Amino acid sequence: MTKEELIAKLKTIVQPYIQNEDAFNNLSVATDFINDLKINSANLVDVILDVEDEFDIRIENDDMEKMTSVKAAMDIVNEKLAAK
Repeated sequence: MTKEELIAKLKTIVQPYIQNEDAFNNLSVATDFINDLKINSANLVDVILDVEDEFDIRIENDDMEKMTSVKAAMDIVNEKLAAK
């Protein structure tokens, strides 16, 4: 999966939870889910569950705590997919 494909999938996953439309429209690897998109911690859990479902992976608690940005999410997804 290319970087662009992964970003597109993540963008689709986070869209229902965003509070900052401008940041969402400019979503990039550097985008932070909490500070930029204004996703609250409860919804961040939903994002993580949706990522697990979309990619058919299991995200451990340690990884969940790190998954606060697009880059972190991409790293975790790629790591889990590589381990399958």
